[in-house]
Amino acid sequence: MDLFRPNVAAILRKRKTGLILICQRKDHTNSWQFPQGGVDEGEDLIAALYREVKEEVGIPSRQYTLRSCRTGYRYTFPDGHLKKGQFRGQEQTYFLCDYRGKKSDIILDGQEFIRYKWIEPKEFDISWVPDFKKPVFRQLFHDFFRINLTSEPDY
Repeated sequence: MDLFRPNVAAILRKRKTGLILICQRKDHTNSWQFPQGGVDEGEDLIAALYREVKEEVGIPSRQYTLRSCRTGYRYTFPDGHLKKGQFRGQEQTYFLCDYRGKKSDIILDGQEFIRYKWIEPKEFDISWVPDFKKPVFRQLFHDFFRINLTSEPDY
């Protein structure tokens, strides 16, 4: 049986500028992503989102508003890797959120991310994502921003 772990991710956006928050992973050089993580047993998607954003970037839920949500983004881990000994991949739900906090509200967890930056969605470079996640990122950037990610950013 193919088991996919439920996962949530936050696209935090500054409403006035349209800039989105991306974070550089600690364990993979030049790999950037959104705050995200698995849904714990007994937890709903919203609770998981609030917990993951707080854990990874220090932002409490009162600092952002959920604007839209899309689900069904699925990828398989490479080389037959299993997460938690049973999941062969993840099925992600992405939430677009309007961020109203300050720079000082962002506190990286130190476990997953080493730095962050705000970019325009069109600046996202697909080479920042591992190959097995590229189809998901291409689809989500199309779905949320109507942007077709190519091999090079469109500046």
